[in-house]
Amino acid sequence: MSRDRAALGAFLRSRRDRLTPSQAGIEAFPGARRVPGLRREELAVLAGLSPDYYSRLEQGRQANISTEVLDALARALRLDEVERAHLRDLAAPTTRHRVATSHAPQRPDPGLLRLMHTLDHVPVLLLGHRGEVLARNALLTEVLGRPLEPGSSFVRFMFQDPAARERILNWADFASATVATMRREIARRPYDNRLTALLDELRTTDRDVARWWDDHAVRDYASVTKRIRHPATGPMSFDIEIVCAPHEPDQRLVVYTTQPDSPTARVLPLLASWNATPVVRPDTRAGG
Repeated sequence: MSRDRAALGAFLRSRRDRLTPSQAGIEAFPGARRVPGLRREELAVLAGLSPDYYSRLEQGRQANISTEVLDALARALRLDEVERAHLRDLAAPTTRHRVATSHAPQRPDPGLLRLMHTLDHVPVLLLGHRGEVLARNALLTEVLGRPLEPGSSFVRFMFQDPAARERILNWADFASATVATMRREIARRPYDNRLTALLDELRTTDRDVARWWDDHAVRDYASVTKRIRHPATGPMSFDIEIVCAPHEPDQRLVVYTTQPDSPTARVLPLLASWNATPVVRPDTRAGG
């Protein structure tokens, strides 16, 4: 079984296990049940497939899978839009992904950098597709308590720097979402060896990452709330919004927004006054 098909089978099993017959709107097939989720045969009937064909899918023995079959499975399993896209990526022909992965560093998108400059009153971070820090402003450093220099890994900060757990009050929520996002990225780029190596390292060294990975949750970058414990200003709360440039889909501007006239909004000018440098980014000049 190829790595792609193994991931497809594991994802299908995880979604099948979480859906009971009653939730799927069918009568449970007779016989003793070892788990509360759907049986293979029940899911096959729901999706209009033969049990043998579905078994081949889940066991990674079906090379080509039509769009109609994927749509039927997505409806039967009640997948959301992100999960549907994830299923399609996992089922794509493996040859589609066999392209050379460039190890050249990503350069920050100029348009996203200009937008960052206009948002110097809130913390802002520009990330590449492996979670590399491409740029960030000074407020981001003040809020998270780490320099997060361009070229460093925000993913490593989340899981390997004690400051992340200390500063982010809802660290578990945010960290589990990071793992679910990494699953989505790896499905998009299964032959990105650097991304896969990073995940394998984290799964080996961090029990939380291993547990969340085994849950098979998947999500795309989305708005979340981040609560911060700041040693000087006390608790802070941010709604995290993601901005992407149409021509640079692999880069995401992460903006820490605040409610107008909230305690967090009122204290940010004080933090900004501690460091007047608005943006830190790589030197893109020749020889830089």
